[in-house]
Amino acid sequence: MPRAKTNPEKTSKPERIAKVIARAGLCSRREAERWIADGRVKLDGKVLESPAVTVTAANQIIVDGEPLPGAEAQKVWRYHKPAGLLTTHNDPEGRPNLFDSLPENMPRVISIGRLDLSSEGLLLLTNDGELARELELPASGWLRRYRVRIHGRPDAKTLGDLINGVTVDGIRYKSIEAELDRQQGANAWLTVSLIEGKNREIRRVMEHLGWTVSRLIRISYGPFQLGSLAKGEVEEVRGKVLKDQLGGLDRSGFAKKTPKQARRPADKRDKKSKSRKPRRPSKIDPINAPKTNPEKDPERNNANRRRQK
Repeated sequence: MPRAKTNPEKTSKPERIAKVIARAGLCSRREAERWIADGRVKLDGKVLESPAVTVTAANQIIVDGEPLPGAEAQKVWRYHKPAGLLTTHNDPEGRPNLFDSLPENMPRVISIGRLDLSSEGLLLLTNDGELARELELPASGWLRRYRVRIHGRPDAKTLGDLINGVTVDGIRYKSIEAELDRQQGANAWLTVSLIEGKNREIRRVMEHLGWTVSRLIRISYGPFQLGSLAKGEVEEVRGKVLKDQLGGLDRSGFAKKTPKQARRPADKRDKKSKSRKPRRPSKIDPINAPKTNPEKDPERNNANRRRQK
């Protein structure tokens, strides 16, 4: 079962103050610690200097001059992020961010993980900073899947070797599953799946291999699918669906679901669309593009046989 939201005004169990602030939906736990370091948080009338403090219902917490709000019900939204928007509330350069484009009736939310400025596709949003922290960690076991367009001609062996991980400029990237979907002239479309998701990981790995990423679209995050969500559209994950998908996670964030269960789509419309055999399009649908027929692609077929061995 998903963790019940805890109102700091009603609990007497001591908890770290940053965790309580995050649970109220103001920010992530890490951001709360930065706010404390910046002197933005008062505890019982005094400016707090360290996050290494536990609080109970007897304590008064003030953030930016306002009492800590009561925790709202835990909510998650699917959002189709367009390219050209930052995944941040504040940017020193004043560039547009996705939060300013959300409907006015939405509560203050934070993202679960990030997509860089040029990337697009599925981004999960939540009003629970603690939940965001849990679900963006690799320990959740949730797979992130992307459609990636590169300039180059990838070979099956190079793609297959990524399953063992790769080191780029001293940074170790863990297992990456990459499959060639279609070669079209000088460009190729790949499906790339990973769990870790370090900053600009796919772009850096592809560049290391000699290929330039020209488009990157996240199509799923754990059990949640981009599906038919239009660019810029946001949709709340309702009741039972949210409970079912979060119910397999213990509260430390480690996955209890099997890999098959963890990838079960939360968007039924997407599941239906996959059941129909797609027509050969004149232009590539970057989200649901048909893959190359393996019987007509001996190089990929040989690679698959090598993996099975």
